[in-house]
Amino acid sequence: MEPTKPAARARPKAMTITDAAAARVREIIDNSQTTILGVRVGVKNAGCAGMSYTMEFAEEIGRFDEVVEDKGVKIVIDAKAVMYLLGTEMDFRTEKLSSTFVFNNPNQTSACGCGESVAITPAQAPQGA
Repeated sequence: MEPTKPAARARPKAMTITDAAAARVREIIDNSQTTILGVRVGVKNAGCAGMSYTMEFAEEIGRFDEVVEDKGVKIVIDAKAVMYLLGTEMDFRTEKLSSTFVFNNPNQTSACGCGESVAITPAQAPQGA
């Protein structure tokens, strides 16, 4: 008799997305002049706090990219940014004079005064993993 393998544990999503963010991403996709799969999210070295979030149209999915499908949209996370974005909630807020995507990131340790850049510590693997 062959030993049975333990059932694979469901892997949590790298990011979550609010209803407002999903609606805005869907609107962006629907109004695009080209075929896009979703939005690509990443981080880059920039600003006085050290890093900033990036977003662009995702026309293709890279071999090592992380794909989050939630609420009918695809968020493609750049492979180099996954450890910085684990556990992040992506939201979309509209205020009197602006509207913007907001990242509620548990790995963010600080932000600059102007709000353009952040300091992010990569997520650590749980002990015993």
